Amino acid sequence: MKRSRALLSLAIVATAATALAGCAPAASTPDAGGSDSGTQPIRIGISQIVQHEALDAAREGFKKAFTDAGYVDGTDVIYDEQNAQGEQATATTIAGKFATDKVDLVLAIATPTAQAAAQAITDIPILFTAVTEPAEAGLVASWEAPGSNVTGTSDLNPVAEQIALITEVMPDAKTVGIIYSSGEVNSSVQVDMAKEAAKKLGLEIKEATVTNSSEVAQAAESLKGVDAIYIPTDNRVTEGLEAVIQFSETNKVPLFGAEGGQVTRGAIATFGINYTDLGYQTGQMAIRILEDGADPASMPVETLDTLEVIINPAAAERMGVTLPASLVDRADQVIE
Repeated sequence: MKRSRALLSLAIVATAATALAGCAPAASTPDAGGSDSGTQPIRIGISQIVQHEALDAAREGFKKAFTDAGYVDGTDVIYDEQNAQGEQATATTIAGKFATDKVDLVLAIATPTAQAAAQAITDIPILFTAVTEPAEAGLVASWEAPGSNVTGTSDLNPVAEQIALITEVMPDAKTVGIIYSSGEVNSSVQVDMAKEAAKKLGLEIKEATVTNSSEVAQAAESLKGVDAIYIPTDNRVTEGLEAVIQFSETNKVPLFGAEGGQVTRGAIATFGINYTDLGYQTGQMAIRILEDGADPASMPVETLDTLEVIINPAAAERMGVTLPASLVDRADQVIE
């Protein structure tokens, strides 16, 4: 039972199918009924900042959109999949390689890789996904009119509702710790939203920042004494999430996530998006560019219009809380 994203102020705007000036791919596309062995395959460069469940799901969702549209992997479409392993310099090198190779389209997964691609490539369509605030990150002129060769999908979460979820599970909570990367624009945006929501709910936010995943355990230890911990969609923290899970279980501090992969790994609950669906939607945008000549400059940034309640009762028990029956009853997914 998925829910409408009515509380988010950013709605999905229908994309325009106008000619792609200066960004038209050189490769032909398959006929609707399947592959066309007489044409050159489309080449898509995929740059991912780190490997974890949410970003992996977005990548696979993107590729599934092409499969469902009749593209055969290796025949009609060839993916050059690269992972920057959390290093911005590596992301820049990957983007340069895609520019030199003159791929037909680039998929950049997460803000750092999208920024690297946008700086290195101006004449190839770039689609981003799992980017929270593309305008703040300098990727687009605006959500409605990106203005260049870059557009895509945002994973902007209902942060206020996620913070409210903490009070639903823990009505007596007073302090919430947040661990995030000081270098990620998307994380700073979410933390600001969390602070605003917490203030309205009478909660105090205690921050702990990291610069890489190796610092996550120390950041968690600095939060001793808080009633709960909230992790935004932060790539570096998510990469080191097991350290937070261990801290939460040892100290009986319930851990709440911003996306389903975090709950699968051991957070107790979230109210957020499905990253496979987000990637799939990005793939559909790519197909409109490659097949119909849609122009990224006039394709508004898109978001998902549905959200899911995902819970992990066993993790909650290990952290010393019992999820309320009302939350269990409306859960879209229960992690066993």
